[in-house]
Amino acid sequence: MTAQTAEQRDLAAVIGLEVHVQLETATKIFCGCSTQADDDEEPNTRTCPVCLGLPGALPVLNEGAVEAAVKVGKALGSAIPEETRFHRKNYYYPDLPKNFQITQYDAPICDGGSIEFGVDGERRTVEIERAHLEEDPGSLSHAGGSIDTAEYTLIDYNRAGTPLMEIVTAPDFRSAAEARAFLAKLTEVLEYLGVFDVTRNGSLRVDANLSIVDAEAIDDDGSIPGETLESANRTEVKNISSHKGAEKALAYEETRQKNAIRRGREVEQETRHWDESRGITVSMRSKEAEKDYRYFREADLPPLRVSSWKEEIDIPELPDARRERFREEYGLDAEAAAKLTSTKQVADFYERITERFDPELAATWVADNLLGELHYRDMAITDVAERLDEFTRLVELVDTDEITVKNAEEIVLRRMLDDGLAPDEIVDAEGLGKTDDDAVAAAVEEAIEENPDAVEDYHSGEGGALNFLVGQVMAKTGGSADPGTVNELLRERLEE
Repeated sequence: MTAQTAEQRDLAAVIGLEVHVQLETATKIFCGCSTQADDDEEPNTRTCPVCLGLPGALPVLNEGAVEAAVKVGKALGSAIPEETRFHRKNYYYPDLPKNFQITQYDAPICDGGSIEFGVDGERRTVEIERAHLEEDPGSLSHAGGSIDTAEYTLIDYNRAGTPLMEIVTAPDFRSAAEARAFLAKLTEVLEYLGVFDVTRNGSLRVDANLSIVDAEAIDDDGSIPGETLESANRTEVKNISSHKGAEKALAYEETRQKNAIRRGREVEQETRHWDESRGITVSMRSKEAEKDYRYFREADLPPLRVSSWKEEIDIPELPDARRERFREEYGLDAEAAAKLTSTKQVADFYERITERFDPELAATWVADNLLGELHYRDMAITDVAERLDEFTRLVELVDTDEITVKNAEEIVLRRMLDDGLAPDEIVDAEGLGKTDDDAVAAAVEEAIEENPDAVEDYHSGEGGALNFLVGQVMAKTGGSADPGTVNELLRERLEE
């Protein structure tokens, strides 16, 4: 093929993901070492003979990790087989002291499944090929540069043995944006299941496989013939640790490969490292084939049978179902329902507020006011979850007309978040109790008498005059009058 012919080709990306999810368990998957890292912990201290791979140490499977895996399988719609097994995946990396990883090969705990998500206003469904349990390696720290420029590398085995679930998709993605939207939806589902903590460092890591094919080889339904995929060299991109990072890495790699093909060069089948600081991928090694890992049965772990136990494991209401229920039960529009189910913690917080107040009022205060102020401060609902009673009291102050909505939003809520004070403390300290009707009426009279030019402008049809007079009344009442009431009283008085 000439360079000119290659330049004219219409090319498309084919992407599959391998998502490594750290499961929330108290101890590691095959030993009793804690998974909870202290901020000031020393390297290589949260370890034992099992996770260090010392001779004679035997693994014991963590029941909590298996339960979490079953929950994930049920949420994905996977088949959970009668029996599953563990294997040894053999390769040499310095962060695996045993020189093999205990994982699952031909008998994963979850087989098949799918996830539906939205991207660019359309609904997409991506098939899940499998999801299996395995242990996490340790962590590497590259000193003096990135993986390809570091002076040396330090190894910390504290993370080694942490339970992982690897979720492998079919090559169903056609763009980097789709991959990012999928990861956001997957994270949402995992959080609802209570098996995953998105705030934990390194809790989600992605390996992405990307190939470039002729666009005309893709069928109308988006499927690709197997022979087309086999003939296209596949590049694996590793070290992706965020949704945004996945989109950037895949967009870069797609552009790199398309440019190579259009220049008449062959894309090598290799593993590449995503260097987030530089925004590029760099070559690490040639891509291993499955046979290179020399899988064989893990003799120290018996087959795992969960066929009867899996029926006893329940999963909570998942985000899509809860979103639809919020629309039906509380009469919310799609945007409000989406905001209020963005995380399980937000949804739970909202439903606690609706136990006492109108669902629409509760939605306004949680979805618009509270979440907006939290986002501005780079905070999450989990940062204020223990103050539910205080926020309930704030809504009550507004609902019973004890303070104005403006003061509740702009003073009380903000000081609650910034100063950690209770709403009643702020109301008393700021003198925000609503002014009585007589005092408001008196303030209206004063504003009219003191601003004859504004009164004349009002009668001349200048719309801003009324707003000016409202501002004068609000200033006289210290902002404690209801703006709607002030507006109404001014209109009545000015029309006399």
